[in-house]
Amino acid sequence: MKILIDTNIVLDLILERQPFVENAVLIFEQIERGNLAGYVAATTITNIFYILRKAEGREVALAAIHRLLVGLQFCAVDRQTIETALSLGLKDFEDSIQLACATLDQLDAIVTRDPKDFSGSNLPIYSPTELLIQL
Repeated sequence: MKILIDTNIVLDLILERQPFVENAVLIFEQIERGNLAGYVAATTITNIFYILRKAEGREVALAAIHRLLVGLQFCAVDRQTIETALSLGLKDFEDSIQLACATLDQLDAIVTRDPKDFSGSNLPIYSPTELLIQL
C-alpha cells in the first residue's frame, strides 16, 4: 500500500509528541519493513524543517531531514499539483497540496490525525490507528 503521510504524523515521530508518537513509530516501522510505501509532499520537508528549526535548532532540523530521506518517497509539487490543489476546495492549502500530491501520484490513501481536514477526498483517509488495523 502506498500512503501519503500527513505532516502531523511526521512531526509526532520526530518531536516524540505524546500520546501520538507510538503509532507514528509503528507506521514508520511498517515502512522500514517494506509493508508500506511512505510518501510525503515535497513541501512537507520544508515545513518540517521550519518547525523543527524554530523548536529545536538548525542542526536538529537538518538531522531529522536526513533521517527522513532514508525511508520516504517524495511527491513533487509543481504547477499541476498547485492547480489541482486550488481546484479541491479544502479549507487548508497545505492539506490541498498533500491531497493533490496523493491523487496525482496515484497513492492508495492518506494517513492523518485530522481526517476532517481531507473531507470530500476521493482517497481513503485513515487515522494512524485505522491504518495499522488495515495492515
